[in-house]
Amino acid sequence: MSVLIETTVGDMVVDLFVKERPKCCTNFLKLCKIKYYNLNQFHSIERDYIAQTGDPTGTGRGGESVFGLLYGEQARYFEQETVPKFRHKRKGLVCMVNSGDGMLGSQFFITLADDNLDFLDDKHTIFGQVTEGIETIEELNSQICDDDHHPYKDIRISHTIVLDDPFDDPPRLPIPSRSPSPTLDIITGTGKIALDQKVNEDDGKTQEEIETEMEVKDMRSNAKLLTILGDLHHADEKPPDNVLFVCKLNPVTQDDDLEIIFSRFGPIESCEVIRDRRTGASLQYAFIEFKEPKDCESACLKMDNVLIDDRRIHVDFSQSVAKNLQWKRQVNSDAKKKTEKKTERKSEPKRDKDRDHGKHDSYRRGVKRRSRSRSPRRHRGSPPRHRRRSGSPPRHRRRSGSPPRHRRRSRSPRHRR
Repeated sequence: MSVLIETTVGDMVVDLFVKERPKCCTNFLKLCKIKYYNLNQFHSIERDYIAQTGDPTGTGRGGESVFGLLYGEQARYFEQETVPKFRHKRKGLVCMVNSGDGMLGSQFFITLADDNLDFLDDKHTIFGQVTEGIETIEELNSQICDDDHHPYKDIRISHTIVLDDPFDDPPRLPIPSRSPSPTLDIITGTGKIALDQKVNEDDGKTQEEIETEMEVKDMRSNAKLLTILGDLHHADEKPPDNVLFVCKLNPVTQDDDLEIIFSRFGPIESCEVIRDRRTGASLQYAFIEFKEPKDCESACLKMDNVLIDDRRIHVDFSQSVAKNLQWKRQVNSDAKKKTEKKTERKSEPKRDKDRDHGKHDSYRRGVKRRSRSRSPRRHRGSPPRHRRRSGSPPRHRRRSGSPPRHRRRSRSPRHRR
C-alpha cells in the first residue's frame, strides 16, 4: 500500500489510501508496476503550490490510465472518486489530476505547501500522502521556473518501486522484466539544464551587476550573523527612514539647541543627545526623529558638515534598529497590560454581600459568624453529663505537707564605700 518514488532530486515514499480510493490506488500501483512513470518529467512546478508529473510526453496533455492500456481508447480515463471527501490542507498530498468532466488518467501532482490550497478542493482526487522524503518536496519547491511554471532543470522520475500492493494484477498486465533505458532524445533533446551540467550564474552579466549581487549577498549574510548574535530582531529588519544620526557634537550642545536648528526642515518628533548614564555628560552624538521621511532627507543633505557651537558636525541616516524594537516592546507591553487588567477584572473575588451564601452558610448579610463545633447528641434516657474538673490545686493554695514558698528576691551587690 506504499510506493517508493526515486527522482533526480531525491527519493520519497508515498502511502496510499486504498480503502478510501481503491480505484485510484489500483491505477497508480499498476502504472508503477509496469514502469509507466519511469523517466517522466516534472513538467510543471508552482512554488508553494503543486509539482505535477505523470505525463510521458512532458506537455501536460498526455497520459492514460492502466485501463486504457488494457482495454483500449474507450477506457483511457476513469471517473474520479469523491466519497469520502478529503481537503487539501497540508504539504505532501498526492492527487490525481482532473483531465476534465471528472475524468482521471495517469497525471498526478504533489502539494508543496500547507495552506492556500482551497482551490483544489472538490476538483482533484487525493489518494496518497508523502510520509518520507519531505526534503525532496522542499527541493522541488525551490526550483527556478519560467513564466509558464516549467522548471529550467530537467527533473524526472528515475524509478518507481512498489513496496506493497493489496490488489490483484489484471490478466493481461504487461509487467517488464527491467526498467526502460533512457533514449538519446531524453538525454540531450530536452533543451533544459541537465543535473550534471555546471551552470555559470554570471553569464551575460556586467561587472557592475556581479559586484552589486555580491554586495547584496554580503549584506544578507551579515544580517543573518547579527540576528544570531542578537543585535537584530530578524534578518529583514530595516532602520527607520525618518531618523537622523548626528555626531561630532560639542559637549555643550543641548537637545533644545539641535531641535531648534533642525526644526526648520519640518516637524520633529524627538531630539535626544545621548549622555553617559553615570555622569550625565554628552557623548557628542544624537538622534533626531522627523515626522516625515522627506524632511529627514532634506536635513541630511543640507546639514552635513555644518558648524554648530564651533564644531563641524556629521549627519547621516540612522542605522540603528533599537527604536523599532523599543516600539515593539512598548506595543507588546501595552497589550499585555490590557490583557492583565481584563484577567484581573474577571478573577476579582466577589464581596461578601454579593455572594449567594445559601441557607446554612456561616456568612449571612455580610457578617461572619463563628462556627461552633457540635458535640454528639445524647441518647434519650442517658444520665446528664457534667464537666469534669481538674483536681489540680489552685495556684494560691498550698498543698498539705509542703513547705511554704517564699519568693527569692534578687539582691544587687552593695556598693562598697
